[in-house]
Amino acid sequence: MKTEPANSRNPQLKGEYDLYRWLAGANGIPNVHYLGVHHGCNTLVMDLLGKSLEDLFQARGQRFSLKTVLMLADQLVARLEHVHNKDYLHRDIKSENFMVGHGSRNDIVYIIDFGLSKKYVDSRKRHMAYREGRDLIGTPRFVSINTHLGKEQSRRDDMEALGHMMLYFLRGSLPWQGLPAPTVKEKYAKIRDKKINTSLQELCHGFPIEFATYMKYVRALRFEERPDYAYLRNMFRSALERHGFQYDYVFDWVTGPGRRVSRTSRASKASRSRGRRAPSSSRAQRTPSRARPRSGGRRQNGGRR
Repeated sequence: MKTEPANSRNPQLKGEYDLYRWLAGANGIPNVHYLGVHHGCNTLVMDLLGKSLEDLFQARGQRFSLKTVLMLADQLVARLEHVHNKDYLHRDIKSENFMVGHGSRNDIVYIIDFGLSKKYVDSRKRHMAYREGRDLIGTPRFVSINTHLGKEQSRRDDMEALGHMMLYFLRGSLPWQGLPAPTVKEKYAKIRDKKINTSLQELCHGFPIEFATYMKYVRALRFEERPDYAYLRNMFRSALERHGFQYDYVFDWVTGPGRRVSRTSRASKASRSRGRRAPSSSRAQRTPSRARPRSGGRRQNGGRR
């Protein structure tokens, strides 16, 4: 349940309710059941969900296993693909805005909180115009470099923020966290500068090459360009197989890292996943039309439109 004062000067719940209904019908999108005024508050009622990925991350000692992050990557990219295919940007990608299902559905990741979302195409499917000088919208820890630089957000920025979040899960923290500053403005500037000056080699050190490849790919996307979601998902599935993991939907919060799961438990878990078929490990990884960042492409400091 989500509430806001009924006399709010900038009410958001009606727009969020409409967006949930627009996105409904896909895996990982909670259903909404009620919007109205209750005890002086606008009230939105949706499906009961489990814990957020941030809560689970903290409970696991601020670290997820590689297997969990690789399986998460597949679902997270799929969630953004659906939102983008329905003509919207999320614009507040963070670990608190992804939750697992309640009870036995805790192997499904749900995307929530569309209060900052924005439609990026008009009724004729024309992409919005590129602009600069925009305010920072989103969570500074995760937003893209271009967002820090005041550039209008597009699909590439949701994808880059998602990459920062996945590396946060692997690393335990990001290099630009905890920087001291006397004001919020100066803190945001320090975060921006640290992001720009942190190489992908440093950011992704010690983790499979796919994470650096993902970051290079999304940072090289043009403003209006559609990400190749299937390529990215297949890339993470291939990494899962290469490291000897099964795509069995058994995440750290189900058994804990390093614990073995019996064959019977895997079968039971797969059955509870409502008939979903795990991705085939034998399927060839598809290469996108532009799998590598273009030569002479945008530098890490966001110097390219």
